[in-house]
Amino acid sequence: MSLSQLTRRTVLAAFAASLLAVPAVAEPVTINIGYAAIGVDSRPYAEGTSAATARAGEFLEKEFANDPDVKIEWFFFKGAGPAVNEAFANNQLDFAYQGDLPSLIGRANGLKTKYLLASGARKPLYLAVAKDSDIKSVADLKGKKVAYQRGTNGHLAAIKILEANGLTEKDIQVINLDSAGTVAALTSQDIDAAFGDTPLINLAAKGNAKVIYTTKGDDPRFGRNAGIVGREDFIDKHPEITQRVVDAFVKAAQWSSDEPNRAALFELWHKSGTPVPILEDYFSNDTLAYRNSPLIDDLLVSQYQEQAIKAKEFGLIRRDVSTDGWFEPKYLNAALAKLNLQNFWQSYGANGKPLGS
Repeated sequence: MSLSQLTRRTVLAAFAASLLAVPAVAEPVTINIGYAAIGVDSRPYAEGTSAATARAGEFLEKEFANDPDVKIEWFFFKGAGPAVNEAFANNQLDFAYQGDLPSLIGRANGLKTKYLLASGARKPLYLAVAKDSDIKSVADLKGKKVAYQRGTNGHLAAIKILEANGLTEKDIQVINLDSAGTVAALTSQDIDAAFGDTPLINLAAKGNAKVIYTTKGDDPRFGRNAGIVGREDFIDKHPEITQRVVDAFVKAAQWSSDEPNRAALFELWHKSGTPVPILEDYFSNDTLAYRNSPLIDDLLVSQYQEQAIKAKEFGLIRRDVSTDGWFEPKYLNAALAKLNLQNFWQSYGANGKPLGS
């Protein structure tokens, strides 16, 4: 072999070795996150949950700021939970904030998701009536036109409230409306009453409706629950990314739970278009930690189990749905340990009382 041939072979071998030494370029990943609500006038923000804080405060964007191959995309759904289920079914979302009923409906219909942490758990529901109405109580709704959005966690909570007052959906005229439609219909008095939350508080504050009942201060099992669910396929393929996503949501929950941040929190949520005084009213007499806890505790799990039973009983789900194996707390537990937050939030028992009380 000539010197020139030897040199050429040596150079090629060195070049090949250098290629092997270069670390593989990470495959670009876009994390698609859904939110089962939308802000006033279709603003891409929400309020009232730690997930809303994560969006408005860019907690996920900050978590992956040094990862140029990771992109965060948020999607807000006017169609709420049912629209999120459709997006999950089409593999258009990797994670989403979603209420209890629609996530259970998705599970019953075969969607492969995991429940990763709570967000917006223990949310109260309000009942408002037209400003000139003589309706004084839930029992007075019999035969009346009552609005709520079907397929949402507010739907199931409304049915449970009706049941506790001796009524069923058959005793009222159900009008299926989203928040904007509800506000318009109640203002024009085209409906008699509506179940909802901050839009109804805001409407009452303007003198265009009257809030006559809220689950706040009532049995906590009448309230609503929600959380962050993830697509199983994405979680299995990207466990490290999933952990960092959960880390970011837990950081948002911590910030949202610190009482010194109350004023700043409401200002942040104001990006959704909801006035700060309405948010102050919505959270009055509740600690931030109670409403923004990410914990998958006995109260939360029992509530989802009860919701599954009730949803079948009320005909909202056609088949039995089990929550066994659905809750996946390992990412949450790892985040709590990493951030030294194991004792930051109070766990509650299935009876609605703090554990150990």
